[in-house]
Amino acid sequence: MTAPLGIRVEGVRKHYATPSGPVRAVDGVTLAVEPGGSVAIVGPSGCGKSTLLNLIGGLETPMDGRVWIGDRELSGLPEPARAGLRRHAFGLVFQSDNLLPFLTARENVALQLALSGDGDGDARCDAMLAEVGLADHADKLPDQLSAGQRQRVAVARALIHGPGVLLADEPTGSLDAAASAGVVDLLLGAGRTLVVVTHDTALARRLDRTVELRDGCARA
Repeated sequence: MTAPLGIRVEGVRKHYATPSGPVRAVDGVTLAVEPGGSVAIVGPSGCGKSTLLNLIGGLETPMDGRVWIGDRELSGLPEPARAGLRRHAFGLVFQSDNLLPFLTARENVALQLALSGDGDGDARCDAMLAEVGLADHADKLPDQLSAGQRQRVAVARALIHGPGVLLADEPTGSLDAAASAGVVDLLLGAGRTLVVVTHDTALARRLDRTVELRDGCARA
């Protein structure tokens, strides 16, 4: 298991060319999250929240500025090295659970272990599913689970390899209030450094602090 890792974002910019002109998705954002801390990124649709999360996770590279994860400058690594760091250091949770429909809950969680090079680990997967309250659902396919249960499988998958950082993009956006609260409990209870993009004010209030994005710029 990787110890919680700090995050440092220094003046990052990401602009896109579109038929209607340039879009400044992220425009000089600086922020830091201490190891084990949590931050909610909020703001209106289209303000750059998901782009910023992708930059933190190395899914995109900034056109300017730097991103540090622990003591490594993620933004300066070549793609193969970024991909390796993502597999081992990050757990990712999205609004869409992204479960493979032909795999059971256990197999969906085990897939992350395989991607991390840990091989087979059914016992570990069963233990993690038990931690998220799905001990009796390990052999079920995604379409046999409720939306809240599928998102719990997604959280188990994000945690199984012991990442130092959890990144979540609207993880409760498709859930009712009770299921949302349960998923937030799991994310906060994991003890990882946590960054969440959300429109859910109740979720944001439970994190250590909130950063608001407007037109690609941050307001803490």
